[in-house]
Amino acid sequence: MIPAEFSTPEQCHERYRSIWISDIHLGTPGCKAEYLVDFLKYNESEYLYLVGDIIDGWQLKRGWYWRQSHNDVIQKILRKSRKGTRVVYIAGNHDEALRPFAGMAFGDITIVDEAIHDLLNGKKLWITHGDLFDGIIQHAKWLAYLGDSLYTLILKLNNTFNHLRHKFGMSYWSLSQYLKHRVKNAVSFITQFETILTDEAKRRGYDGVLCGHIHKPEIRYINGILYCNDGDWVESLSAIVETYSGELKIIHWPYRASVIKNIEEEEVIV
Repeated sequence: MIPAEFSTPEQCHERYRSIWISDIHLGTPGCKAEYLVDFLKYNESEYLYLVGDIIDGWQLKRGWYWRQSHNDVIQKILRKSRKGTRVVYIAGNHDEALRPFAGMAFGDITIVDEAIHDLLNGKKLWITHGDLFDGIIQHAKWLAYLGDSLYTLILKLNNTFNHLRHKFGMSYWSLSQYLKHRVKNAVSFITQFETILTDEAKRRGYDGVLCGHIHKPEIRYINGILYCNDGDWVESLSAIVETYSGELKIIHWPYRASVIKNIEEEEVIV
């Protein structure tokens, strides 16, 4: 199986065998829930994996922030599960409060620490959020909290920047992602993270790994092991899908005028 290139679908109402999304960060101003609602509206699948950091418990502890579109994301997912989509929720570090409930099902949604997905070609894909292999999260959590606060500030600048772009009829572009991927230490951390995950997948006997956590969509082979990262819905607005021909693709959801209209008109629920 050769991974597909990064793509944007030209037509709506697609059906896939599997969809992976993560790092939505519902409950934060940086969450681009409106784009995700639009994505979920036009894309169906047999399997839907929520690969961690769906609800941002860290931010909600600091202060309550919840928009109508955040409710809409949850309702869309629940509706899919009721209509037969198998929804699996892998807990991450920002929604770690769910980890004690691993193995339990709430309605038609199963909560787990990690999962194994059998691809159409018979290969096994290990699915984990990825934070358990992040040394900062595991050994210096105070530093992770500090970094999260600084990241939130950058995302606010990102929102202001994109609001101006939209005023001029320009599409969404992540200033925060651009800055992060130009910083040498950040690039080094991402490379190390990817190698650690693929080494662990190989050690466990899996053919590949799919994760989130670092907000960088990617499909590539590292030392013979397939590495997949489904990105996020804060910066890259991306998902990974498995087609019925067995192909894995990164989908970047396009800018839509109707989505921007919703962003400008929506009220914050307090």
